[in-house]
Amino acid sequence: MKRWGDLSQDTADHLSAGSVLDHAEMAVVVTDRFSNVLYWNPFAERLFGRPGQHGMDDVLSLGLMEKDHPLAVDLAKHVLKGNVWEGTFDVVRVDGTMIYVRAQAVPMRHPSGSVTGIVITAREAMRSNEREKDRFGLLERIGERLAGSLYVEETLNRVAEMLVPQFADHCFIELMEGDRLIRKVSTHVGTWSPPPDTWKPVGSEIRYPQGHYGDAALRRQETILVEDFSQVSYPSPSEGAARLCGEIGMTSAIVAPLCARGETLGLMYLAMSNLTDRRSPHYDAFDRDFVGAIATRVALAVDNALLFEEERHTAESFQKHLLPRELPMLDGLEIAVRYYPAAPLASHGQGIQTQVGGDWYDVIPLSAGRVGIVIGDVEGRGAKAAAVMGQLRAALRAFAQDDKPPADILARLDEWTRVVAAPEHDDFGADVTSPPIVTCQYLVYDAWSRQLSFANAGHSPPLLIVDGSVTELDITEVGQPLGVRASGMHADLVYKEETRVLPPGATLLLYTDGLVDRRPARGTDEPSLSDDETLQILCDKVAKIASESVERIADTATVAVPGEIDDDMAILVVRSVGTELEFEERTFPAQPIMVGEARRMASEAFASWNVPEERGDLACLLVSEVVTNVVLHAAAASAPRRELALDGPPLPFDESWDVPGLDEDVANDKEFTLRLRRGDESIWVEVFDQDLRLPRIRSAGENDEGGRGLYLVDQLARRWGSRPTKEGKAVWFEIPLGGR
Repeated sequence: MKRWGDLSQDTADHLSAGSVLDHAEMAVVVTDRFSNVLYWNPFAERLFGRPGQHGMDDVLSLGLMEKDHPLAVDLAKHVLKGNVWEGTFDVVRVDGTMIYVRAQAVPMRHPSGSVTGIVITAREAMRSNEREKDRFGLLERIGERLAGSLYVEETLNRVAEMLVPQFADHCFIELMEGDRLIRKVSTHVGTWSPPPDTWKPVGSEIRYPQGHYGDAALRRQETILVEDFSQVSYPSPSEGAARLCGEIGMTSAIVAPLCARGETLGLMYLAMSNLTDRRSPHYDAFDRDFVGAIATRVALAVDNALLFEEERHTAESFQKHLLPRELPMLDGLEIAVRYYPAAPLASHGQGIQTQVGGDWYDVIPLSAGRVGIVIGDVEGRGAKAAAVMGQLRAALRAFAQDDKPPADILARLDEWTRVVAAPEHDDFGADVTSPPIVTCQYLVYDAWSRQLSFANAGHSPPLLIVDGSVTELDITEVGQPLGVRASGMHADLVYKEETRVLPPGATLLLYTDGLVDRRPARGTDEPSLSDDETLQILCDKVAKIASESVERIADTATVAVPGEIDDDMAILVVRSVGTELEFEERTFPAQPIMVGEARRMASEAFASWNVPEERGDLACLLVSEVVTNVVLHAAAASAPRRELALDGPPLPFDESWDVPGLDEDVANDKEFTLRLRRGDESIWVEVFDQDLRLPRIRSAGENDEGGRGLYLVDQLARRWGSRPTKEGKAVWFEIPLGGR
């Protein structure tokens, strides 16, 4: 006789532990103390999308996203101490779909009481009867993922990843652009995509007809639920859309407005269809409220991303217009430049402050084909640093036109750095203004002589690339950064000029510290590298491609040092060509008869260089004018004052060069040098003499015999000027080979 509760043998067999776990509608995973998987039931295979246990080493192999690995480690530590752990994981299945998994972990104990392993039970979040508990965990995870993005496109794609296929088969997100609603996301379950001429693709304008639930959500600014399409009827945006809804068996939909700061940013549309086999193919009121809560978080994330992108665009435009828009074409040089704003830090929340900076570069055409090369960095980040940078760049370009030595240019720029500092006073009215701290290197390169002159104001030395070898340029005198010179110390004592001759084909890589000062990538435990280590990595990688183009060198240098950009970064790569440029140079006595000789030398040189006859004749005419002025004034000039150094502007003089008369006895010991240079698009003429006085244009009267030489040069040459030299001065002009 059977008593109540007695079981048959068949029933007892079905209630064995293995049988119960095989049929349980919950994933069960058992691991040892080292998180190695010992067992998992069939439902776990289906949940995690990984059939069989082959190749499963530890719990991380279940498909946990990399960012959740620390969470798994925390789970193990917590449970092995005898505690219970509960939380939510992001899991990527083998087919690439992502789901949220709600898990609970408890210790597995030996009969003796010691913890020998971990038992994990898991289920798909929001697909159980405990939706209320899951709701908070899932919203928290969604908030975390949305907070990790500051870009609109990335934010919207993350939203679609989170909701399809776990919560919807179809996800559309549309944003307002002016008064138009534009589709930004169209994501669907698996690999399915809507056929052409059915649902509008990404980038299309969306117009929901009056009476459509999408139109109602937009107008009323509330979340609309369509629980069952078979029970209601709505107008369709198009015949193709209505036909497709019938073909795929659209069952239910929720449309939520995206509202932030009192403005409607767009719509988020979720729908389920017969493309998937779901336990419940219909949304309910609970789902509507949950989607409304998600939409609120999505709207805030989108609003932040839109604001950030607007600030980023403003910052990059600001920086772009402060830096050179395009580089000049220069003879004997190949140039490549790069500028990258600092990568934004999500934790800063400062938008433009993490983008714009004070790094700059410049290439400045100087007299007779010479070129000024600049790299600099204003300390700090943000609009203030960029504004200071813009003023310093403009000032340096102006100072460079004086053709002074690099040390003199930095000395003037140091004074200007103090001028642009914002005035500050303490409580007693005393001036406590702090000039910005700026590092800068200014170089002047002559492509014909390959001579490089430079001065340094606390900036990192450029890299010199010669025959595949990469080393730092040897700089003996490194001055203080601009703005920090001690009171009472003249700038001439701080900044010193040095000169090097570059080998043919040599390359200089100038950079700001943002290139080598990197922070470890987020989510990694890599230690920070020292300055010497980053510099060695940069040199090694550049050396491998040293023989390639300057553009290739710039690209390689940009990504050479591992890690994320922590500061804005400027790179300037300059290579001297391997061929010799054409030039002629000769020294003449300062005698009237030498004017014709100088003109003959110029004519022969221009003919040998195939200069167009019209251009050559014009250049010869101006050679005669400048040389005549030098010869005429040789008699009036005092003895060369090579040992005299004067502060302040050049000595003025009121006399015109074209003064009649000449004392040949005084002029016999004077000399002048005529230097001719040919470039790809221009020819340059320089005349050197020992007179310290710089020329100026004088208005000649109607009956004056002289005073028109420099006026002709000014009217007929593309550019002209003069600069002081160690022995006296040089007067130069440029004639284009083509039209003026």
